[in-house]
Amino acid sequence: MAAKLETQSESRFDALKWLVVVAIVVVGAYGNQHYADESLLYRVLALLVLGVLALVVAAQTAKGHAAFELLKESRTEVRRVVWPSRQETTQTTLIVVGAVLVVGLLLWGLDSLLSWIINLLIG
Repeated sequence: MAAKLETQSESRFDALKWLVVVAIVVVGAYGNQHYADESLLYRVLALLVLGVLALVVAAQTAKGHAAFELLKESRTEVRRVVWPSRQETTQTTLIVVGAVLVVGLLLWGLDSLLSWIINLLIG
């Protein structure tokens, strides 16, 4: 019962946190436009700070926490991938290029043949 109450109160606070995130993004967009005459460096730095702040607030929500966990799991999965060697990549690329050329020539030949047949019929 207590866990359910805690979840409900967190979900209420999540909505508030998302409103704060939206407000930070809006302030950043408005500030970037309002201070358009300022140096680009200062505006980029301010946007980076606001972006990090928005990400930190968003990470405190349930969906933000889930997204962060997904990123961590994705990183773990990428480490498990057996990446092809340079030779395998080159060979596969050459096979794909060859297949594309063969199919392209076949389509060009078919198009030429059909155009020739239609020209014969139309006159």
